[in-house]
Amino acid sequence: MELLWNGIKLGLVLSVLTGPIVFALLQTSIEEGFRAGVMVAAGIWVSDLIFVAITYFGVSYVAELAKWDGLEFWLGIAGGVILFVVGGSMLLLKPPPEEHFEQKKAVRFSSRFSLWTKGFLINTVNPFTFFFWLGVSGMLFTEEALEPDQAQLFYGGLFGTIVCTDSIKVGLAKSLRRWLKPKNILLIRKVAGVTLIVFGVVLFVRALNQ
Repeated sequence: MELLWNGIKLGLVLSVLTGPIVFALLQTSIEEGFRAGVMVAAGIWVSDLIFVAITYFGVSYVAELAKWDGLEFWLGIAGGVILFVVGGSMLLLKPPPEEHFEQKKAVRFSSRFSLWTKGFLINTVNPFTFFFWLGVSGMLFTEEALEPDQAQLFYGGLFGTIVCTDSIKVGLAKSLRRWLKPKNILLIRKVAGVTLIVFGVVLFVRALNQ
């Protein structure tokens, strides 16, 4: 049970960290509702599961990959491009008319696939995601020397907490809609877009300074 609790605690710490994913979740949930926000979150969860599988079954190979000098550079470039494109689309693409936001119940206007892809790409190309899961795997199998069944218990607590906290964020963001005027919702879209662009620029700068 201690391993499960340790995974839950790490998941809670991760949930309070502010990053591009948080802004993408909030913007989508406020504009398009709970289900749309969950689709973005689902893309994030699948991305995390892939990283878990890769680092869990091939931690030694991934550790060797992490030693490659160009890894952080190319992750930063790819991440910067994705965040810049997503953030720029929020600012440049024409948003739904204000009448859409005057409805008490949010209506999804993006496809499920585009929402899922949005969450998957933002999370996958974020260098923090790669190094976070690599660090977790390294800790479990080298420092703690855990058996596979013990590691699965830890991962279960960690990933379960991520799913729960992301769902709570989506639900809370969706509930904010009833208190916001259309112009406020559109302002949130612009703030989220600018924020993602800023995160993208930061990734670019860090990558170029490697």
